[in-house]
Amino acid sequence: MSMVRKSSMDKMSSSMTSSVTGMGLGGITGLTTGMSTLSCMREQQVTIGGMPSNYVPGLSANYNISSFCQRPGQSRRWPTARAGPSAQHRPGRSHSTGALHRLKHSSRNSPNTQYTHNLICKLADQNERRRRQDTMELIPQSYYSQQPLKVELTEFYSRDNSKDHHTDQYDLVNDNILPNPVLRRGQNFFFAVRFDRTYDKQQDVIRIVFGFGPKPSVTKGTRIVLPVNWSTQQGAFQHSRDVIGLARMQDTSTTMPPIATIGTMGAIGAMSGIRETTTYGVRRTSFSNDPLPLQHSPLSPHGPMERPVVERYAPTTQHSSFQRSYGSRHGSMQNLASIAHEMDRWDISVQRQDGNTITFQVHVPASAPVGVWNCWVQTHRFGQRDNRHDYKCDEDIYILFNPWCREDAVYMDNESSRKEYVLNEQGKIWYGTWRQPKGRKWIFGQFDDVVLPACIYLLERSGLEHSERGNPIRVTRAISAMINANDDDDGLMVGRYDGEYKDGVAPHAWTGSVAILERYLTDGGRPVEYGQCWVFSALVVTICRALGIPCRSVTNYVSAHDTNRTFTVDKFFDRDGNEVPNGPDEDCYDSCWNFHVWNDVWMQRPDLPQGYGGWQIIDATPQEEAESVYQCGPASVEAVRRGEVGFQYDTPFVYCQLNAELCHFQEEENSEWGFIRMASNQYQVGRKILTKNPNRDDDEGDSDMLEITHEYKTVESSSPERLAVIAACRGYQRLQQYYEFPDRNFEDVVFDLMDIDIVPYGQPFDCTMNIQNKSHEDRTIWCVLTASSCYYTGAIAARLRRSQGEFIVRAGQREVLKLHVTPQEYMDKLVDHSMVKVHAMAYVKQTRQAWSDEDDFPLHKPRLQIQLRSQPSVGQECAVTFSFQNPLNVHLTDCYFTFEGPGIQRPRQIRFRDVKPGEFVNYQDKFVPRRQGERRVVVTFSSRQIDEIFGCANVNVRG
Repeated sequence: MSMVRKSSMDKMSSSMTSSVTGMGLGGITGLTTGMSTLSCMREQQVTIGGMPSNYVPGLSANYNISSFCQRPGQSRRWPTARAGPSAQHRPGRSHSTGALHRLKHSSRNSPNTQYTHNLICKLADQNERRRRQDTMELIPQSYYSQQPLKVELTEFYSRDNSKDHHTDQYDLVNDNILPNPVLRRGQNFFFAVRFDRTYDKQQDVIRIVFGFGPKPSVTKGTRIVLPVNWSTQQGAFQHSRDVIGLARMQDTSTTMPPIATIGTMGAIGAMSGIRETTTYGVRRTSFSNDPLPLQHSPLSPHGPMERPVVERYAPTTQHSSFQRSYGSRHGSMQNLASIAHEMDRWDISVQRQDGNTITFQVHVPASAPVGVWNCWVQTHRFGQRDNRHDYKCDEDIYILFNPWCREDAVYMDNESSRKEYVLNEQGKIWYGTWRQPKGRKWIFGQFDDVVLPACIYLLERSGLEHSERGNPIRVTRAISAMINANDDDDGLMVGRYDGEYKDGVAPHAWTGSVAILERYLTDGGRPVEYGQCWVFSALVVTICRALGIPCRSVTNYVSAHDTNRTFTVDKFFDRDGNEVPNGPDEDCYDSCWNFHVWNDVWMQRPDLPQGYGGWQIIDATPQEEAESVYQCGPASVEAVRRGEVGFQYDTPFVYCQLNAELCHFQEEENSEWGFIRMASNQYQVGRKILTKNPNRDDDEGDSDMLEITHEYKTVESSSPERLAVIAACRGYQRLQQYYEFPDRNFEDVVFDLMDIDIVPYGQPFDCTMNIQNKSHEDRTIWCVLTASSCYYTGAIAARLRRSQGEFIVRAGQREVLKLHVTPQEYMDKLVDHSMVKVHAMAYVKQTRQAWSDEDDFPLHKPRLQIQLRSQPSVGQECAVTFSFQNPLNVHLTDCYFTFEGPGIQRPRQIRFRDVKPGEFVNYQDKFVPRRQGERRVVVTFSSRQIDEIFGCANVNVRG
């Protein structure tokens, strides 16, 4: 042996003997530990059989180990000073160090003693070499020759998992190129990984890492590290999806027997930064662009994968950390508490191993942040963490709220309610007036492939922290802020109410949410033009249902907007009965909308006392800033009903929309402040609150209307409780004499503004006011009766006709005042929704009695009819006909149809020719259905002269 080799070999410290003696197959770790405690000096590398003679598995550098004893032909070398616990002198630790210690302290240093010392050093070194060779033979050669596992392919079984997660209708799941997993939190999902070789349980380390947001953080719960730990247990703990609170537990087990129990690791620990790389393995997209089969997976080498049952209530397997069966039907509350604790953590288990392919089951806790997650597969060899492979999966993993899971804050225990408020793709938005409410069909389209990406982008733009996106309270509040675009916040849609829509799309021209969201994404996040409150509400429904939050659209008729905290909606009129804009001091911007549409979202409210969960109000229509942002809610419906205005969020503002008083003031010379209050209907605000009936669908009429006024308001509006709430909202004592009603004991003339029946568009109408003098004297009465076109916000657009005068009503007599309005007087003055406001005002000179009232009504337009020409089938062209009759005696110009139906036709606008006066229009179009089942289509017709002619139809598509 050369001197170099001998020097390297002889310098092995004899102190290793005790570390490796008796080491078996599992002693590699002991070897590493023992050798790491020795003093090491970097020397020339010597190889034996291709491996460094000084190589130690698990160490990142190669070291040579030297004895500290003198050898023949060498000068004596003493150990250098070392720091740390391993540097302490321990007698008897090794032969050489013990001999050296005895030599140093011996009183005799004769040649025989020196010879004896040299001999023991040589023998010890020879023995050390033999033991080291034995150890090298025990280490598998694969330990040195193989690199970490490399990922070749991943499969998330998007379609299979979606069935158990109630997400199989999402287009992203059914994409033919790269299906994205759409999962609900609080449940398990399966995915598989194919490596370049078989997994070695002894030496290979696998970690599955899930990240959320631009800077995933373990401590914030946005970075989850799940180590794959094999053990000898027979089963894996299967998380229950719906176990807490159930009186019974169902004994079911997975159809795919687990290989080993995998330990759980929550959001704890720290790892080095994730290194994305494209050099390890082959990505999925490089294999094939062909449509992925529904049942077969490329990671199932033995045919179709037997899909495990995820939706179950409790398994029969044991979990060693608790030493009891979770399948017991009579588990204690302690057991349930333990399960609840486990279910609130991420967990992973191995379900099956087929050669190089491993199938995992992952549990997503019911409190996980909602949005797009990414998955990494990290691999390295035991003790070689620096030599690591990181594989980033191509799929975006969408994790949603779960109203089917009891542990989720949005849990809804009624299946029919979940079907309506989460899964229903179409519904109705109610508008019109409280006397003549009218529903309009809207396609929410929450499963369209553009919706979820748009939702995620909006949440990113909102600035909501990623760690807070598991809280539905914060998420829905952010949604209420981002639907409307204000102050360059890049919200989804611009609101406009003045009827000028030439540079955008008129609000009434939209038929659903998909076209709006798609335009928003394709325009780079630029706000879409234009929308109004009912469009905002429909968008909220789409986004909330897409994210898994139960949501409904709610319409409040005669909705107050109090801007000066008086808890009143004040209107001022001059002596001639003309309204004084913004009041006499130009600081009153109160308004009373004919209708206002907001949303209810379903969730628990742990931040409020018990009993205030359930439906919560959010309003996406910008009216006032809250916390420097145009946002509103969630305010508990129950808190609003009870008048608990001290609860979060924006409860006083919502309460005022439903309970404020309407106050009319007329200019009066003899008044101390220049105006007197006229008698008006103090209970007119919040006259009717409607939503769609979840148990009915009416495509032709409005029998699916559901009144829910009692959920928002108490029956007795003049109760002391209500007055106390008003006082609390005002915050301080106002000048009550300005708001108190006049003494009605001196009023002896009765005024009544008559309701107007349905008026077809293009027909004349009459406004009527009845006057009855109940006194025994004649009364001189001054009256004003005005008809105006108005926006649904209550703002006047144009005066149609006005009548005023002074006349005498004899004692005990009746008089009728009428105002006749012809089509020629209103045709070119109508605005959105074709609403007319009638305002009446009267003043009795003898008694100074003042009276005022107003009413609104819409002009009814013809309905568009939809007729199918054949039975629609998936993938086959089907003809459809749209028809209606022009109700006007003028030509209709700039005509177009808008056609939409989820699973049938994506939003499409169709230009159409001019329509002659009174013409019956028949237009035929075609569509190709994409999904089977019962579907609905919505069609609208718009022109410069008339708009909002719409219709809907039920379509049953065969597979």
